[in-house]
Amino acid sequence: MAIYPTMRSPLLPSLVLLVAGLPLMTPNRISAVLEGDGSSPLPQVASPDTPVARATSSQVNSGVREQAPPVTVLQPARVFDGETMHTGWVVVVRGERIESAGPAAATPAGAHVVALPGLTLLPGLIEGHSHLLLHPYNETSWNDQVAREPLAYRVARAVNHARDTLMAGITTVRDLGSEGAGYADVGLKRAIDEGVIPGPRMLVAGPAMVVSGSYGPKGYAPEWTVPQGAEEASGLDGVMRVARDQIGRGADFIKVYADYRYGPNGEARPTFTLDELRRIVEVAQSSGRPVVAHASTVEGMRRAIQAGVATIEHGDSGTAEIWKLMVERTVGFCPTLAAGDATSQYAGWKKGSAPEPSRVTAKRVSFKAALDAGVTICFGGDVGVYAHGDNVRELELMVDYGMRPADALKSATSVNARLFHVDDRVGAVKPGLLADVIAVEGDPTQDIGALRRVKLVMKGGMIYRR
Repeated sequence: MAIYPTMRSPLLPSLVLLVAGLPLMTPNRISAVLEGDGSSPLPQVASPDTPVARATSSQVNSGVREQAPPVTVLQPARVFDGETMHTGWVVVVRGERIESAGPAAATPAGAHVVALPGLTLLPGLIEGHSHLLLHPYNETSWNDQVAREPLAYRVARAVNHARDTLMAGITTVRDLGSEGAGYADVGLKRAIDEGVIPGPRMLVAGPAMVVSGSYGPKGYAPEWTVPQGAEEASGLDGVMRVARDQIGRGADFIKVYADYRYGPNGEARPTFTLDELRRIVEVAQSSGRPVVAHASTVEGMRRAIQAGVATIEHGDSGTAEIWKLMVERTVGFCPTLAAGDATSQYAGWKKGSAPEPSRVTAKRVSFKAALDAGVTICFGGDVGVYAHGDNVRELELMVDYGMRPADALKSATSVNARLFHVDDRVGAVKPGLLADVIAVEGDPTQDIGALRRVKLVMKGGMIYRR
């Protein structure tokens, strides 16, 4: 059952007023009166005569008293803290943060106890490569989504994508480009942060950056200037200006396309020069932001790594030399296995009954080589190419291609948190961090498919699914 305690749409406050006779409440006040038993699609609200309701009313009317943050005690069968599995642990959440995690102790007075028998509690998953403003390519091609779908339509879809993502246990996403939707991802992030819509925490790139003439949509007469799926830039001054502009408009990091399919025969070729990439990294790092690079060719990957990017996305043609360089420079690798798996099936591959396409086999081999070389693996599937909410598909492929389930689980929690510089907020079940946790049926360190059996989603101490 899904509940959305932080939504501020006209509907929910009206229902709260009708059911409880209470004034409009902030998300924290709503959470304080949740029953949390999941028996209703809407949060149950305390009676106006209860102490909680009286305190809230007094607080609203006088503006003097502050209500104590609600306390929730989570009692699962086991806890994966982002690194290790523990049995017999309980997790105490006060307000939006984890207060304690460890062996069972006395329950704090007035705490709401959530029993989770047989379930594994773990950090909310962190998706490393999403496009909330795209939907599966077997529904509409990328070209047509970017060139023919109105912005409002794309944002409306993205609202649903954000909800589906959160309900699947993904509590943070690194969204790697709006793909022609400008800074709509910045607005979507704000709507989620302010409780207007339910969704994961977002790290956003804005429009991303490409070399002039390299990207798409393609297929139009050359005399027409067609809006592109990313922002074009060229030259040292040009890339510096675009990077600073994107930072100023709300980008949490800069995404560049270090290569793309613009060669003489449509093959992938390097785009930005090494000096251009270094200038982008210099500008971004000066502002405290990382740079991530789409790169699939050896030379595109090499330039990006030497320039100082934080992660390489895709990396299809990685070699032993490239993997070694990534290890030496501590560059993460986001392999996006699920995107290739999905597009191969869209192209006619009957998975399970027909031989693997050569592209899929090559990806399997290169991923295993990176893994064996000790490259830090990021969980990120390029979701949007396939359905939002199906994020676990990437983790299943990571395991199928040779990764241990426990290591894949770390990639989706503590490893991604460190790679994305958010480990001071999320990615672990640890006192002081935000209470972004999920509970699943089974043990995902043994069976990664357990992550599909989500029974509880909590973000910032608020229960969204139970």
